[in-house]
Amino acid sequence: MVFIRPGELRHAQWADIDLDGAQWRYTVTKTGNQHIVPLATQAVEILRELYPLTGQERYVFPGARNTARPMSDNAILAAMRRMGISKQEMTSHGFRAMARTILDEVLGVRPDYIEHQLAHAVRDPLGRAYNRTAHLPERRVMMQAWANYLDNLKPSAQVLAIGGLMGKRADPADILSEDITFSQATRCTLQYFS
Repeated sequence: MVFIRPGELRHAQWADIDLDGAQWRYTVTKTGNQHIVPLATQAVEILRELYPLTGQERYVFPGARNTARPMSDNAILAAMRRMGISKQEMTSHGFRAMARTILDEVLGVRPDYIEHQLAHAVRDPLGRAYNRTAHLPERRVMMQAWANYLDNLKPSAQVLAIGGLMGKRADPADILSEDITFSQATRCTLQYFS
């Protein structure tokens, strides 16, 4: 739903997330620049559900073996494989490309807004890289439209409740290892890992 780089998602820290302000501020690993991710109401709702399970930890998605570290880079891939999504079909980074394509071609969002949200260098009309504009109000609208689009993909799909794991700490691989249909798994994957 937030379509950031998988490593940045794994390293998400509660201290960087403002649930009341519906935004996440962090440093982009590739550039070292500060980045703001406007959070759609659905993303805030998911994070509020997750907070009682991992909010006492540094990381939003703490490691399964050591909660002082973020979840491993294989956790997302392992969850996808358990759902039957092969590496030829989709990668964790592929959700960024999927979001980029659908936002542009289906939802008609301006490419520069999308590129800003992807934390890419954006050229201005004069061709200068690193256009410093943020377009935050427009990106907030875009992120809400994206979340609404994902919600409407499968009206009959069920979203798995994070708290429904009988008190276990939330690990995405555990959440997605439940016996669920492909459409449920896809929706869950989109919400938690994109």
